[in-house]
Amino acid sequence: MRNILFICALLIVIQACRQQKNMEFPNETTSDVETLNTEVSHWEYEGEAGPEHWAMIEEYSDCDGLDQSPINIVNYDRGISKGSLQIFYADSTHIYNVVNNGHTIQYNFAEGDYIMLEEERFDLKQFHFHEPAEHLIEGIRYPMVIHLVHRSATGDYAVLAVMAKEDKSSEPFDFLERYLPIQQGDTILVDLAFDMNLNLPEVRAYFSYTGSLTTPPCTENVKWFIFRDPITVSLEQVEVLRKLMPLNNYRNEQDRNNRIILLSE
Repeated sequence: MRNILFICALLIVIQACRQQKNMEFPNETTSDVETLNTEVSHWEYEGEAGPEHWAMIEEYSDCDGLDQSPINIVNYDRGISKGSLQIFYADSTHIYNVVNNGHTIQYNFAEGDYIMLEEERFDLKQFHFHEPAEHLIEGIRYPMVIHLVHRSATGDYAVLAVMAKEDKSSEPFDFLERYLPIQQGDTILVDLAFDMNLNLPEVRAYFSYTGSLTTPPCTENVKWFIFRDPITVSLEQVEVLRKLMPLNNYRNEQDRNNRIILLSE
């Protein structure tokens, strides 16, 4: 009888320790809007939880690192082949769902689309919006940007940035906004094929540099590819997204710290 009571007590202690460990060491992606996570985190774009406080809020983040993003794309060199980035987007890859995570509107992709960088595959996981754009190109900040987030089998990130300016309406955007509005914290199932190529510029010259995620935990060693030419969207299409996202959901320009920026030839 004593042995049974001892075993029961031991199991209770083990379970309590496990629960305490989970509380002290949460999943590191719970605050990362650039991943597939859909939970609303406690960081914000203004006030006491704004970008200038992210390094303190996210204790184990890289938000105070030396290779942070976004930056101003200026004083760049021409020295990278367009073939260094190979894009393999099909017309039949499914958007799984759309999420309003409190920081942006995010569309999550089923497996299929990917890019190749130096023979390493990075799968497209999701894309989301910032309004206005985060990176500046020669001091110009576009009204909006799409970030296409890719991840390799080893956990490395690569992000394509597609700038958008207000002009002609975009048919692909009409398709995406068919599933809006969506309230903060909500998820809507899409499960339909979408050709991501339709949201890329016709001329695919791009700037490339190594930076970080632009939201906590601001993970560094992220490969950035920022298309030089923007796509066009209508003012009405921008307004639909603007009403659903926090005002000015972008991080300010970060120090370049002598990093090299290359423009594809």
